[in-house]
Amino acid sequence: MINSNPKAYYKEHLESYELKSKALYKRMTTLSILRVLVFLVVAFGIYFYFNFWQVAVLLAAIGIGLFVYLLSKHSDVKHQKAFYDALIKINQDELAIASGNFHNRDQGLEFQDPKHFYSLDIDLFGRGSFFQFINRTHINEGKKQLADALKANETKDVKLRQEAIKELASKPKWRQFYGANARLVTVETPATAIVNWLGTYKSFLPNLMQWLPLAFSLCSIAIFIGIISDVIANQSVLLYWLFLGLGLTGIYVKKINQLSSNADKVKDTFRQYAVLLDMIENETFQSELLKQKQHQIQTEKDKASLIFKKLSRSLDALDNRNNIIGAIFGNGFFLTDIKNSYRIEQWIEQYNTKVSDWFEVVSFFDAYNSLGNFSFNHPEYVFPLISKDEHIIKAEGLGHPLLNKDKRVDSDVVIDKEQFFIVTGANMAGKSTFLRTISLHIVMANVGLPVCAKSSVYSPIKLITSMRTSDSLTDDSSYFFSELTRLKFIVDTIKETPYFIVLDEILKGTNSTDKAIGSKKFVEKLVASNATGIIATHDLSLCDIEKELEDVKNYYFDAEIVNDELFFDYTLKEGVCKNMNASFLLKKMEIV
Repeated sequence: MINSNPKAYYKEHLESYELKSKALYKRMTTLSILRVLVFLVVAFGIYFYFNFWQVAVLLAAIGIGLFVYLLSKHSDVKHQKAFYDALIKINQDELAIASGNFHNRDQGLEFQDPKHFYSLDIDLFGRGSFFQFINRTHINEGKKQLADALKANETKDVKLRQEAIKELASKPKWRQFYGANARLVTVETPATAIVNWLGTYKSFLPNLMQWLPLAFSLCSIAIFIGIISDVIANQSVLLYWLFLGLGLTGIYVKKINQLSSNADKVKDTFRQYAVLLDMIENETFQSELLKQKQHQIQTEKDKASLIFKKLSRSLDALDNRNNIIGAIFGNGFFLTDIKNSYRIEQWIEQYNTKVSDWFEVVSFFDAYNSLGNFSFNHPEYVFPLISKDEHIIKAEGLGHPLLNKDKRVDSDVVIDKEQFFIVTGANMAGKSTFLRTISLHIVMANVGLPVCAKSSVYSPIKLITSMRTSDSLTDDSSYFFSELTRLKFIVDTIKETPYFIVLDEILKGTNSTDKAIGSKKFVEKLVASNATGIIATHDLSLCDIEKELEDVKNYYFDAEIVNDELFFDYTLKEGVCKNMNASFLLKKMEIV
């Protein structure tokens, strides 16, 4: 059941996690004090019983054991505290965003594409964008997958995505735990780089190394026992054996160093992904899409999380070679570098083709948690009823999700297939906002998100827009040529597949007569192509097309001058706008 009061949920859990964090901090402090006391007591005991070496050795052994135990407990508690601190930050962020404070978050500028179907025109990325408002991803690949979902323009399987988002919306605790675990590790190497490395990796250790380290280790132990029991009288055998082990390791040291260097870059990623995979595997999902993703990480034998943990342990073990004492004696007597490198190579050989699937699933849940979070945060929004009737959009109380709900004016909109709206209106009356509202409804509905409306019936359709065009000094293209290029792109694109077309004041780069004639011909061509869409314009002559073409409808946003003040009601009305305000504003602002 989706919480009807998200703010109350975040406040309640923020307080709960703050209490747990404080309690864990106290435990950390206690454990630190205990470690100091153990050290002092043991040091004093060894000093006091220094002449009784058996007692001193026993005290030292007990002290070291206690110290290591307390250190381990301290590390566990520290990790738990970091986890709850991450949860605290997540809930603090949600409360800040709910109050409108989100403009300092990641803008997703790397995903902006002027040539995309719509992303630049509808403020999908950038400051104050929909992406900035909705994004809660914690993994770079998850962030990219979220951006790709918003840009996908995909009309298939909308209902599948809706059900997945609904289910994730109903799991706020699981989503937050997933996000908190993802925040705990700072990953430096992108998953794509890791997949490429694994896919192109060439093994350098022969199959002989499967059993040689074990045999060598057993021989080392036998030599130790032999020397201690005086069976082997010449103790220099141990030194020769050490050099033999180091010599065997030295044969592969260059390639082991290279493997260790690469392993050091990826071990944090595998440690992080193992935890996230474990969360996915152990959660019960009902929606088909989430179950498909869960099935994608299942293998015939072990779970993906256990397989990742196995590699993570081998990577950590290889990393211990940086300890000079361990490196010398570990390799000299037990061939540890060879043993650990062989395990890593065998893992790569067995699983390198599956890693990309596992990474993709982790990134998918990271991205879809953002979508589920958006749905949870807006319980008043509705999931569009997916239909194939004559309506493309039939929405009641449709508004823009980034506008203040207490101030925005919502619209009732019915746009049928192959119908074209011409929207006129005064400056600042709401035309462009209306175009972006319609556009964002289509994008959100295609993604599977709930939309900002009281009700919505929607027939999935791809979106294409021309609302912002700029000249390019780099490409040596004028504003007008850039706009023509965009319009040509639209005409070519709609030949293959039906699109919903959104245009804002086209042909701005030419004179008014040319603009009027050109705009009229372009709209006529779109209507003749059975296109569906909206065009906003200040050119009232364009509205005459309604008399000639049945599929064209005129709508407008009005402005009134009341007591020498400009008044907007931001209400969509049928007909043609009569009141323009440019000259009034010029006088009001004392420009003319």
